[in-house]
Amino acid sequence: MNLFNVYPLFNINPIKAQGSFLWDDKGKKYLDFYGGHAVISIGHNHPHYQNHLKEQLDKISFYSNSVQNKLQTELAEKLGKLSGLEDYNLFLCNSGAEANENALKLASFHNGKNKVLYFSGSFHGRTSAAVSVTDNPKIVAPVNYDERFIKSEWNNIEQLEKVFEKQGSEISSVIIEGIQGVGGIMIPTAGFLTKIKELCEKYNVVLILDEVQSGYGRSGYFFAHQEFGIEADIITTAKGMGNGFPIGGVLIHPKFQASNGLLGTTFGGNHLACVAAIAVLDVMKDENLIGNAQEMGEYIENEIKNFPHIKTIRRKGLMIGIELDRDCSEVRSSLLYNHHIFTGNSNDKAVLRILPALNIKKEETDLFISALKEVLENI
Repeated sequence: MNLFNVYPLFNINPIKAQGSFLWDDKGKKYLDFYGGHAVISIGHNHPHYQNHLKEQLDKISFYSNSVQNKLQTELAEKLGKLSGLEDYNLFLCNSGAEANENALKLASFHNGKNKVLYFSGSFHGRTSAAVSVTDNPKIVAPVNYDERFIKSEWNNIEQLEKVFEKQGSEISSVIIEGIQGVGGIMIPTAGFLTKIKELCEKYNVVLILDEVQSGYGRSGYFFAHQEFGIEADIITTAKGMGNGFPIGGVLIHPKFQASNGLLGTTFGGNHLACVAAIAVLDVMKDENLIGNAQEMGEYIENEIKNFPHIKTIRRKGLMIGIELDRDCSEVRSSLLYNHHIFTGNSNDKAVLRILPALNIKKEETDLFISALKEVLENI
């Protein structure tokens, strides 16, 4: 049997990782400035993380959600405290797409409506409803197209108001990323988010903040939308939540009522996943990684802002989009193969996407800064 060939692969096979570095099967060392799509939040193989998982393996790895699991309670309590959302409730699942599926379903159960408003440039996942609110026709199959899903332009308040005037009474939820990642690090304006919240309240619409990539301290706030003082009805999270262990979460405002069987999952919130997620929160708190994200992100931006071929830098914390005056693929390839640094791209071909671990050190950022300067000066 062969693998189903859907991924364009770099000819690199990492076999070891530590902190912000990877080593391939030839012994070559790489600086990780992408974290596997913002998944590596506390660095590879952090000792606290490793030890917690190893200890749990000696106890119990999995049982279903038909029994009590006190680790879920501990995770919910720690997440509530660190995020400042202690009055919310937590539903655990396995991925960002699954979190968004459950959020959209829960919203529809709550108000009995069936339309969803999403935005240009969005990426919410590849499963059924999540991909229907993703702005990429290449990955939306015919079975996923439906008139219930309404697209509006990013940061366009006038169009937003027109959509609500016409269809507000039918809209169940609005789903929006705290910061668009795949879309090219597109940051919503305070006015745009405030207007969305205002219209959601007026028309009894559930506001879903997709913080799958922009959450967990990535932006310099626990969740990116918290910078603007917006209270979301539902928040979804995943990527950095388990530092590589598959886990997702739906944070649910207390106004939503739970009932037996309303949501469900086989693997979500299993013992190993919870231990991984608890370890991440412990490290984030003990090492002040949200503060480090703010500090290191600002340092990187200040050091590179005058480099040639950079048009703009879009950044919150360590979620950085470097817009070049050309396709970024040549720069990305040079960074990878000539300087051994992993970076990312986006749907905007000119944007180099930077998502290092939140505990990145200054000397490690200097390696990236020096390499980027050399690459851009020699284009």
